[in-house]
Amino acid sequence: MIIIPARLASTRFPQKVLADIGGIPMVVRTAQRVAHLGRVVIATDDELILLKCKEYGLEVMLTSTTHKSGTDRINECATLLNLDDAEIIINVQADEPFIEPEVIESLIFKLQTLQKSNEPFIMGSCYNSINAESAKDQNLVKVVLDSNDNAIYFSRSCIPYNQGGGARYFGHIGIYGFSKKSLKEFCNLNDAPIEDIEKLEQLRAIYHQKKITMVKVASTSFGIDTKEDLARAVEIFL
Repeated sequence: MIIIPARLASTRFPQKVLADIGGIPMVVRTAQRVAHLGRVVIATDDELILLKCKEYGLEVMLTSTTHKSGTDRINECATLLNLDDAEIIINVQADEPFIEPEVIESLIFKLQTLQKSNEPFIMGSCYNSINAESAKDQNLVKVVLDSNDNAIYFSRSCIPYNQGGGARYFGHIGIYGFSKKSLKEFCNLNDAPIEDIEKLEQLRAIYHQKKITMVKVASTSFGIDTKEDLARAVEIFL
């Protein structure tokens, strides 16, 4: 199933999940984009988002206002929904109204494969190839991989540093998948110093030596992090 965490407060772009994109709130656009893939629940901390999503007939759940991250929010939602420990849960960010459904399907398939292999910790995400110019954008998170396509590190900086020449850059696509059991385990891990430095919660798993399996996909979607991104999104829906 898909859970979309949606909070109203945002340091860089307040109330962005309710920003109007072609007459429809951003979070609603995102939910509609993936609705045909299965059950979709929006986990929010605010009555305004709750009411707006209900206007569009979406399943929405009110969660705590004290969560540090979206992952903590979906963990509460999954617990309240009493999901089975083996359930595959996909965390789709509310600011991803252009995410391709086939990207999510690829991630689900990979996580199901890991389950069949009896992996003890199941967490995955996606990436695509980007050029050197895009890699300089601090709003675009980069990932470095090992030989098995597990994440070694994520950063807002341009990594790897291209001193030797021939660097290839991979952009992180901000969706995550877990088994319900592994989601709970992740949220029970102690915070990692590096996740607060980079403001990237996935680094908690790496810090605690948990594997994050990465799936390479072809994607032209973009998250809406700035008002410039919103203007670009609005143009697409004109």
